[in-house]
Amino acid sequence: MQILDNASILITGGTGSIGQALVSHLLHNSKARRIIIFSRDELKQHELRKYFKDNTRLRWFLGDIRDLQRLIRAFHGVDFVIHAAALKQVDTGEYNPMEFIKTNVLGSQNIIDAAIETKVKKVVALSTDKASSPINLYGATKLTADKLFVAANNYSISYGTAFCVVRYGNVMGSRGSVIPYFRQIAESGESIPLTDIRMTRFWISIQQAVEFVVESFGIMQGGELYVPRIPSMKLTDLAKAVAPNSKIIEIGMRPGEKLHEEMISADDSRRAILVGNRYVVTPVISEWGYKEPSGTRMEEGSAFRSDTNDLWMSVDEIKSHLTNFRL
Repeated sequence: MQILDNASILITGGTGSIGQALVSHLLHNSKARRIIIFSRDELKQHELRKYFKDNTRLRWFLGDIRDLQRLIRAFHGVDFVIHAAALKQVDTGEYNPMEFIKTNVLGSQNIIDAAIETKVKKVVALSTDKASSPINLYGATKLTADKLFVAANNYSISYGTAFCVVRYGNVMGSRGSVIPYFRQIAESGESIPLTDIRMTRFWISIQQAVEFVVESFGIMQGGELYVPRIPSMKLTDLAKAVAPNSKIIEIGMRPGEKLHEEMISADDSRRAILVGNRYVVTPVISEWGYKEPSGTRMEEGSAFRSDTNDLWMSVDEIKSHLTNFRL
């Protein structure tokens, strides 16, 4: 992408599944001058440095997004930031709520403040389906973070910094994907446990997610919440595609788990516009002069949910896509 030519790009949480995929994509598909990996885990950074063979375009910053001064130092000379760092385990969040608030909420505000202070041009923050109509602490912290990034444009515009949010569901092939788990169970000959056989999820691969994030830099004004228009699948179909000979057993839903994914709520649909392959949820308040894009408005009162989606993946389609995943 031309906007990234000769640019300095920083990725928070750069050693996670999405972070690693972003680094690889930028190395091979952009002319970025410098790509900075910012994360807390020294071992993961060491392993990633070896994986990328100490590529000279990469820089490595140990740090925590809870530390504003460390972020300011890391953001010095940075043009674009992808904010992927977060605490994400739903059940862990229920037991350790304040730790999730410190990272996902206060840490997000630190990203905003550091970006404005150092005159970063654009920031894309990664969200989750759990932030739409949240029912667990993790989702509530991510919804709060989404609103912080959108609202930041009200006062950042005079500094030359723009913020937007990208929201998608479970990423097939990421570290938290159920696919490797299903395959392991299939090899052992055991039954595959599903919390509820009615469960549906959106389908997006790591590569699709990465491309969607990077493309956002080229089109964002600031204040958008972007959602990809992607297909749904039944969890039973995923199990059949991964382990066709395994029996499926129902074990009951876990605390904080949703039966179906939602990425745009019925209340937000009145501000959602379909533009190409993405929905654009426009800001509630946009005193910085946001201009709505032209496209097809969502029907007011509808929602973008995995169970009512009009795009679906069949078992055969899931199988064909699984061959492209690096698991």
